[in-house]
Amino acid sequence: MESHINLEQLFQLAILEDLGPAGIKGDITSKAIAEDMVGKARIIAKMDCCISGLMVAKDFYRFLDPGIEFKLSKPDGSIAKPGEELAMVSGPLRYLLAGERIALNFIMHLSGIATYTNRFVEAIKAYPGYILDTRKTTPGLRLLEKEAVMHGKGKNHRLGLFDAVLIKDNHRELFGSIPAAVSKMREINPPLTAVEVEVESFAELEEAIAAGADMIMLDNMDIQPMREAVELCRQKDDSIKIEASGGVTLDTVEKIAATGVDYISIGAITHSAPAVDISMEVVSTKAT
Repeated sequence: MESHINLEQLFQLAILEDLGPAGIKGDITSKAIAEDMVGKARIIAKMDCCISGLMVAKDFYRFLDPGIEFKLSKPDGSIAKPGEELAMVSGPLRYLLAGERIALNFIMHLSGIATYTNRFVEAIKAYPGYILDTRKTTPGLRLLEKEAVMHGKGKNHRLGLFDAVLIKDNHRELFGSIPAAVSKMREINPPLTAVEVEVESFAELEEAIAAGADMIMLDNMDIQPMREAVELCRQKDDSIKIEASGGVTLDTVEKIAATGVDYISIGAITHSAPAVDISMEVVSTKAT
């Protein structure tokens, strides 16, 4: 995955908002701890979860102090049980405590996305389709959140508007028709650029198939029409990939997968995933 995130800038922003302009010296509680005190702290899961964000937390602590040792006990993408150790952090106690909340926020948020994604993946494991994310991500955190989706065994749709064409309702209106929009996209983009078309009716589906779309998104279709749309598309051109999107929940995702779609995109796995409960406990301290 091509990187479009500057972790140093992200960490600087996180430090500024939590520790203030003074940086590490801004923690007015931890400054009572002697500078020569070092310690070890365990990062542990407090609930069943799929882990993501440990490598981000490791990079953050190294940014805070290159002397901090961050040893993973479980890798990102693994499943953790309550009480399991995820990592051991060692170094100056002031730095461990000053960076605790920022590091945990990354792990809790990203593990929440991985965990929620994995619940959807597990719900359709009997079917060949895949769970996709969307562009409904936190501004500035998209790459990390999409990586968390992959840790949860989901797949990325597109990183942004720059790497795939998706013709939506507003584009159809602007270009006058689906064929006109597809033709224009073929004209202005490199030959191998994938073109996906969002459709809401069978008439639009027929147009998208005839226009030579590489992928078709069935937007907010009920189960029976969706099944019929999949059958129609397979009959007309079985090379076209079919995506279902719109209002997908854990209660409906298996029924959607059973229609035969190739992909199910779910904005909620990034924009509405509940954070996972993760904590850090100091287990030893000593003066150097």
